[in-house]
Amino acid sequence: MDRGTDKDTFPSPEAGTGAAEPAAAGRIPLAVVVVDRDGLVSHWSTGARRLFAVAKEGAIGRPVVDLLPVSGALPETDEGAVYGSYGTYDGLGPGLESSLGGQLAYPAAGRARLTVSESDRERGETGTAPSAGRGRADVLWWAYPLAGPGRERLLVLAADADGLRQRDPDEGMTVERIAPAFALHTEFPGAEELARRLPEILPSMSVDDSARIVAQILELGYPVLEFSQNDRVPVTPDWGVARRAERKARRERTARAVAAGEPLPRDLADEAEDLEYAAVRERLEFLNEVSGRIGTSLDLSRTIGEVSKAVVPRFTDVAGTYLREQVVAGEGFPEGVPDTTTMWHRVALEHTDEPGRWDDVVPVGEAMPFPAHTPFFQCMTSGEPVLVPRISEEMGHAIASQFEKRDIRPLITNRSMLIVPLKARNVVLGFMILLRHPERVEFNDMDRVTGAELAARAGLVLDNARMYTYQESVAETLQDSMLPHIPPRMAGCDVATRYLPGTLLGRVGGDWFDAVKLPGARTALVVGDVMGHGLNSAAMMGQLRTAVQTMAALDLPPAQLLRNLDDLAQRLGDTYLATCLYAVYDPIASELLLANAGHIPPVLVRAGNGAGELLDLPSGAPIGVGGVPFEAVRVRVEPGDRLVMCTDGLVEVRGEDIGVGLATLCESAAHPAASMDDACDTIIRALNTRGGRKDDVALLMARLNGIEPDDVAEWRLPLAPAEVGRARAVVREQLHEWGLARLADPAELMVSELVTNAVRHSHSRPVELRLVRGDTLLCEVDDDDHDLPTLLDTGPGDEIGRGLRLVSTLAREWGTSRTKAGKTVWFELRLPRR
Repeated sequence: MDRGTDKDTFPSPEAGTGAAEPAAAGRIPLAVVVVDRDGLVSHWSTGARRLFAVAKEGAIGRPVVDLLPVSGALPETDEGAVYGSYGTYDGLGPGLESSLGGQLAYPAAGRARLTVSESDRERGETGTAPSAGRGRADVLWWAYPLAGPGRERLLVLAADADGLRQRDPDEGMTVERIAPAFALHTEFPGAEELARRLPEILPSMSVDDSARIVAQILELGYPVLEFSQNDRVPVTPDWGVARRAERKARRERTARAVAAGEPLPRDLADEAEDLEYAAVRERLEFLNEVSGRIGTSLDLSRTIGEVSKAVVPRFTDVAGTYLREQVVAGEGFPEGVPDTTTMWHRVALEHTDEPGRWDDVVPVGEAMPFPAHTPFFQCMTSGEPVLVPRISEEMGHAIASQFEKRDIRPLITNRSMLIVPLKARNVVLGFMILLRHPERVEFNDMDRVTGAELAARAGLVLDNARMYTYQESVAETLQDSMLPHIPPRMAGCDVATRYLPGTLLGRVGGDWFDAVKLPGARTALVVGDVMGHGLNSAAMMGQLRTAVQTMAALDLPPAQLLRNLDDLAQRLGDTYLATCLYAVYDPIASELLLANAGHIPPVLVRAGNGAGELLDLPSGAPIGVGGVPFEAVRVRVEPGDRLVMCTDGLVEVRGEDIGVGLATLCESAAHPAASMDDACDTIIRALNTRGGRKDDVALLMARLNGIEPDDVAEWRLPLAPAEVGRARAVVREQLHEWGLARLADPAELMVSELVTNAVRHSHSRPVELRLVRGDTLLCEVDDDDHDLPTLLDTGPGDEIGRGLRLVSTLAREWGTSRTKAGKTVWFELRLPRR
């Protein structure tokens, strides 16, 4: 482009001589208009001022639909022999008004009649308004949707076609028609010069914005003119008259070399290599851009969305992503080659069509297999991309047959399709279906290579997200398996729990809670926290929790239990420390016995005044320190009191004093609630919404209901065989008094067996018999023998072991436990429905 000419000129095509070689390029004035996302003009070039007769200051900031009246078709006239009619053009996009209205997400080109007079053009030069009495101008236009971070939404290029009436006398080409169209820059020379020239005519834009617009023009296709059915000429920057003869000479040299079967001259070969290099460079830039946009998270669903959005609309107009069932479910790595029974889940669908057009026909979330005759099956079994330049009506019908009662043919027929596999470690995890609009250039072999590389990178990212999802699922399963399933009602108390995983390191940690049934209708309540995160902490937690359960079953006092747990931690190693709070609730005596090993204190909510208070306990040292004594504290409670125990992850927030969290815990624990679950949720909402929590959380709440004295009956039986009959009698009488006569026969029979064994094996202390009426009927027999009875496999003639076999058959639940003085054997019976 000469410095003396207007910057708003781009070259126009000159006449060409044949289909095999595009015509040379000349120059025509070009109007350049940029539209922002609000539909307002943000750039109005000098060429636009001349063509549309509106000065720049009168165009900037105005709605573009008021300034570009270029919709409609050329009427049939005498000029039709040269220009043809609009309706006869092949492959033209829809009207410009569709692009201006933001209805199209792909490039469009067209030709229209503009009514304007010469006086209007003169007024446009001076900035005055157009007048009446207009003439007509034949306008060619190209419209490019713009994507990216800027405010620009649309780039419109337009030219007055009157300058094309003159035929080039040197070429002598007969013009059949003139139609604006698009071509990839790899098909014609001059595209890189177009990239250099466009920023020159957009001086008001930054270099980055101009470069972004140019990149999109080169990707979507740069403007060309079709002079006949075979001749397409690029609208490229001016190469100057002086170079026209040089190009003609090059064509002649190329033709002679090809005719003689000789290799191309070095300069022509270099030019071809430059074009190939430019195309490869552009594809690499695209792949690098996509790589930067995907894989920003290890969340599988987010990664799927990133992969789909990265290719639309720059590379394709529709992108559908399908994944194997195991990948979606977060299971292990899928093995084997897919077959016709493999279920594929549609996990994402991104497109540039009008909203909702695809949703009903191919909804996201649907799972389906693919038969062997489809190109999708070919892709998933071969692991290679499958290119379909155009989906024929026959293929469209075959694909549509897979969608019951849904006609997908209008969405896919005549579109270009590329199917690329999503692979990792040579296993197909899924595939992407890429479709281009019929108006857009077809996928080619270079696109196939680009798509394969894109899919390879996307497959790696998806596999990383899949592995993370799978490992997270395994960690959560491990965590769930280590946490107990505590019944909501235990002897004399109701229990509710909550566990919240941490936000770091696999969402698995060392917090736990537990509730253990003890002799005498008592319950052990435990909350602990292994310091640290991850699988090692969870494994240590599992060992400590099992140890606590075992020692609780031995009915060890709380301080002694923590002492033994500390010794065990020392033997396991000094890598981890843990805190633990252990409480024993006796509903008959209405008291708590608590011991603490470095844990945050519990909250006791008094039923009388509804206030929550932190219990003052000796803090003790964490489990694993070694050599530190533990001390137990006895606390009187009343029926209806609530005990709240939690780990520090609930009350600690980085940068905040823990006292604030403990105060909030007391306040929220005292809040009235309709149920125990509601009370736990109130605490979680109050403390978990402060932000900054990264640790996992364990919460245990127990409502201490107590057991009324009238629901407990106890007897001391001397070590005499006759006491067995007395035990049967007192049990029958007590059950009748409680209105449980239906349980008298089985209870009397089992009591007889247990008291007989106790009298036989006791040493000196009398046998103690206890009945407790609660949600179940509990019967306990205590003696001073430390040897626990075991259930034996007895035959019809055996006399030993039949008693426990009978208890095991009749009781709802039974068990044994050691005590300080000996042992306890107990059984439970369900209460009859009233």
